[in-house]
Amino acid sequence: MVKYVRSSSTRTRNCLKCVEMQKIESDKMLSLDVPTRWNSTYLMLDTTEFEKAFERFDLYDGNFNSFLATDVCEDGSIAGSIQNKDWTNVRNVTKFLEKFYELTLKVSGSRYVTCNVHFEDICELDAYLKACMASDEVDLSKMSSRMKEKFKKYWDTPEKMNKMLFIASVLDPRNKFIYVSFALEELLGEEKGKIVNNEVEAYLKKLFAIYVSKYAKGSKNQSSSSDLSDSSTCGLSQNVKINSLRTKFYMKKQKEDSGSLGVKFELDRYLLEDQEPEFEDFDILIWWKVNSPRFPVLSQLARDVLAIPMSSVASECAFSIGGRILDPFRSSLTHKCVQCLICVQDWLRQETKPICVEKVWSFLKKLNWRWQIVEETLPLLIYD
Repeated sequence: MVKYVRSSSTRTRNCLKCVEMQKIESDKMLSLDVPTRWNSTYLMLDTTEFEKAFERFDLYDGNFNSFLATDVCEDGSIAGSIQNKDWTNVRNVTKFLEKFYELTLKVSGSRYVTCNVHFEDICELDAYLKACMASDEVDLSKMSSRMKEKFKKYWDTPEKMNKMLFIASVLDPRNKFIYVSFALEELLGEEKGKIVNNEVEAYLKKLFAIYVSKYAKGSKNQSSSSDLSDSSTCGLSQNVKINSLRTKFYMKKQKEDSGSLGVKFELDRYLLEDQEPEFEDFDILIWWKVNSPRFPVLSQLARDVLAIPMSSVASECAFSIGGRILDPFRSSLTHKCVQCLICVQDWLRQETKPICVEKVWSFLKKLNWRWQIVEETLPLLIYD
């Protein structure tokens, strides 16, 4: 239906008339599916509010029903008229894909911290797939099962995972090890989850020890210093009768011992404190900035870990192959030419020896391609 409406400006205007007639208020427009962009499928399907407009579209276009009755789908079947169950399926698929679409946009953000929430989102996605697999909707359950198998390829082998993902979640004061331990057991199973949790804890302590050796001497814990005021005063009162030089020496040694003790247990103190409450406007960078006097060394560690982005490119660049081919200087290629470029690029990369395009020019002519496509594509390949 979307393909039919978007094929001409007249049909698009007729669709807008149907939207106005049905008094549908929406800022969305019909988005055409793009084969090289998976998220375009979601954007195309996320137009179920136009259901009533499509039901009346044949009043403005007499060829609409005949098109649906003769249009051949990708599986070889005839599209036919759209039924209520079809709209139900569209809503189910749209709701299913929405989780992946939102997660992709969230992870690919560049103006906020992403590494501390990535592991949490992955665990939520795992729970969502399990719930969909147990759904009564047969199609949704099958689709979820297939995606769950692909999900396991990346998240079922903890020995291949970067432990920084888990450490970043631990450094989120809303999570700490309380949440991470539970999430690992839910994701990997109780036995494997405990093993990974112990490995992450040991890795974090080892990493913290490196930061202690680097920053502990140059920075003093203000909270420890404030706590030392009473003990220093007590030490002074106990040594009133001792000469001033020995008193200074005693006070300096007591401060150094207590200060090193505070740095040593800084990580333990952070983990034992209660978790921060969950609220929408929580800013983890501000939290660590405010609490840096209490955790001077650990805040340095959090600053470096939280600065790691989960993705350095936008979602469109990560999932769109066509975006790397259709640049501003090459924006008039047909979809067949784009497909040829992608295929030949993959073939060239699989070759162990470099290929000279000029030498195989005669061979390319014999291929079962339209000569116009080859003539248009080949100069671009040589240029690339």
